[in-house]
Amino acid sequence: MSYVIGLDYGTDSVRALIVDAKDGREVSTAVFYYPRWKAGKYCDASANRFRQHPLDYLEGLEASVKEALALAPPGTASKVAGISVDTTGSTPVAVDRAGVPLALLPEFSENPNGMFILWKDHTSNAEAEEINQLARRWPVDFTQYVGGIYSSEWFWAKILHTLRIDESVRHAAFSWVEHCDWISGVLTGHTDPLTMKRSRCAAGHKAMWHEAFNGLPSDAFLSELDPLLAGLRDHLFEHTFTADAAMGVLSKEWAARLGLPETVVIGVGAFDAHMGAVGAGIEPYSLVRVMGTSTCDMLIAPNEEVGELLIKGICGQVDGSILPGMLGMEAGQSAFGDVYAWFQNLLAFPLQTFLPESEAAPLVEKIIPVLAERAAKIPVREQDPVALDWFNGRRTPDANHNLKSAIAGLNLSVDAVRLFKALVEATAFGARHIVERFRSEGIPIRQVIGIGGVSKKSPFVMQTLANVLNMPIKIAQSEQACALGAAICAAAAAGLYPSLSAAQAAMATGYDAEYLPQQDRVGVYDVLYRKYLQLGDFVEQHPIT
Repeated sequence: MSYVIGLDYGTDSVRALIVDAKDGREVSTAVFYYPRWKAGKYCDASANRFRQHPLDYLEGLEASVKEALALAPPGTASKVAGISVDTTGSTPVAVDRAGVPLALLPEFSENPNGMFILWKDHTSNAEAEEINQLARRWPVDFTQYVGGIYSSEWFWAKILHTLRIDESVRHAAFSWVEHCDWISGVLTGHTDPLTMKRSRCAAGHKAMWHEAFNGLPSDAFLSELDPLLAGLRDHLFEHTFTADAAMGVLSKEWAARLGLPETVVIGVGAFDAHMGAVGAGIEPYSLVRVMGTSTCDMLIAPNEEVGELLIKGICGQVDGSILPGMLGMEAGQSAFGDVYAWFQNLLAFPLQTFLPESEAAPLVEKIIPVLAERAAKIPVREQDPVALDWFNGRRTPDANHNLKSAIAGLNLSVDAVRLFKALVEATAFGARHIVERFRSEGIPIRQVIGIGGVSKKSPFVMQTLANVLNMPIKIAQSEQACALGAAICAAAAAGLYPSLSAAQAAMATGYDAEYLPQQDRVGVYDVLYRKYLQLGDFVEQHPIT
């Protein structure tokens, strides 16, 4: 009997999941919430700045694994064969020559620019636009495999912005490393940025890496973008690796800290949504929607069937980013659950103002469930209010993080329940916009699979999504599909299966719910969706500056 561990680094916490490598049975799990992040340190939402301290990640690594092992049957630790890591992304950090994040050095310990730049940080909107403008006139379009539009959520835009605004980081940074690569490197004890194995998933989707370019964008392109980037390519990487590859074995230090043998294989990391798709049992032309604070939409297709097709406006198409031998495609929404959380916080103001926290907190937690229960009973009408889901900009199709949300069709009869219903519909319309882009670009979608917190917690949201898409939606059985996917990748990297596909076939769980479209609502949602598109076109063409 062998066990594997999936480490799932989310926006708020890290989860360690111990899994039986034979059949994917979940043995034990533990969660660690980042204390500095929870306290709101190093972030400024008004400026779209979201940073995380590497100590949150390291403390979470040790605490979550040790607690999960303590909850597992005696003797489990000695039978652990592999560990793989998934993280949010693009979440890069500046590192010194040894691969140490600058924030772990005394002089940068409180400097947000020396910390990990979280996926939803949009401080580099201007830099992303500069990348797009240069790419359009450059002889080689380095954005062609990332949908033709580079995003401020991604690697190069964040690096350039940081180098421009912080001279101390500019001089101290030898290289830059994605979160999923760094944590995997830490576990092996080898963080040298020039030799550590880099994730194909992270590099292809966020750093414009592609074999057709012999790796990353050329130094000439980067230097033309800004001389501050000159020579940086030589401090990064040329080759990338899929998630079935081994990064190395557990270091002596971390074996002692975690109570694990030094024979544990550490797999190459990847992003949470991509490993979540593995855990959800993704297959060709299945759309796996990872639904949490934001969404990531994952698709795979045989390379030979897609051929030379370039899908416009998505977050990249990368050979092997999800399953080796398959083209992995990514899309998503910058705000999903965050939209509902915003509305909850809005309504919670009087409770939090006039009641003690001990009394207010349980009432606040009831707001969304009660709204959803009542919204489900309201008829859907063509005259209903229509909202945009662009509360954190638009990720896909056609990334534009300068966009803002809007709500149309309000009158004095619109109450909190009806407004909540419009917000849920907005997130569903955003999902449909993504589905229709794939289809219009020649990629069929044969089924939809939901994973993530929202898919498990909100039947109203999922039913609305099924109605708007006019497609059944299956919900993956595992509540920890991302961590399970990481564990499956660990089993492949440790050599317990001949391939990642074989590991997935043996270990991925099935589905425990399915939402079918309510046909009496589908036609009305077609009308409301067209209004959503009209409102979006108007807002995009007439921005308020």
